[in-house]
Amino acid sequence: MAMTLTRRNALFAGAALPLATALGSSLFATTSARAAAPLAGPSTPIHYRVKLGSFDVTALRSGGSAMENPQQTFGLNVSPEEFTAVSDANFIPADRSFNTFSPAIVNTGSELVLFDTGLNPAGITAALAAAGYTPDQVDVVVLTHMHGDHIGGLAGEAGPTFPNARYVTGQAEYDYWAGAGNEGFDTRVRPLADKFTFLEDGGSPVSGITAVAAFGHTPGMFGYMIESDGKQLMLTADMANHAVWSVNNPDWEVRFDMDKPAAAETRRRILGMLATDRIPFLAYHLPFPGIGYVEEAGDGFRHVPMGYQLLLEG
Repeated sequence: MAMTLTRRNALFAGAALPLATALGSSLFATTSARAAAPLAGPSTPIHYRVKLGSFDVTALRSGGSAMENPQQTFGLNVSPEEFTAVSDANFIPADRSFNTFSPAIVNTGSELVLFDTGLNPAGITAALAAAGYTPDQVDVVVLTHMHGDHIGGLAGEAGPTFPNARYVTGQAEYDYWAGAGNEGFDTRVRPLADKFTFLEDGGSPVSGITAVAAFGHTPGMFGYMIESDGKQLMLTADMANHAVWSVNNPDWEVRFDMDKPAAAETRRRILGMLATDRIPFLAYHLPFPGIGYVEEAGDGFRHVPMGYQLLLEG
């Protein structure tokens, strides 16, 4: 944009020139001195708490990793050209992605309820500590499903991570993995079998939290609707694991969905409900803290990351 030279502009420029000349060397010296500080790299916050009615809901970043060639995982049923075009339109690279592991912990005021446990005890313990909790304070551990990045933090060489907790999962999910000969299940889950209780669709691990069938990713995965004082938020687990390649495009196939047609139907059903009722959700693998909204858009949906909405509840 061109600027018209007026008498006022000329006078201002003339007055500023001696000051700029006098300070120039010191300004550059200051900048140079500051640049000598070590580069810190990206920041990685590992907990994020919001208020939901009378509950505290905290996302916990228990780990994360870069992913090469993401179309080997997402969009298996679309062409590379379509995958690249959709990625470009959403300002993300088509050849790399980043995967976050975000359990959640809900303080109801009477019980501390952890949903999923990350890859290992170290990650979930560090995230809990950042949020002000210790593993022995956890009253209930709810497993949405039995994939390794959700059950890995249950136990390690020192034994169970949550010594005072009871455990809850879906009956169908437990039964499937109990007969699958899966090493992660056999070493992390089976030793805790006598501490488990099992849910069907619509069951409640604690008051105010309800299981919602989300089958397809695994045979018995549940999401969980949290409700307090009329406020709702849904933990969607691995129902949709990428904002663009799953939420916005629910029919795109995902490598780790065990029943791909059922998983797509689940995405459409749950995302449609969240969009219609304007309910926020927390997704395990979306960029941390993974909290957002969804709206209908064309034949799919559009992910809307959370702004300050839930911060107004505090």
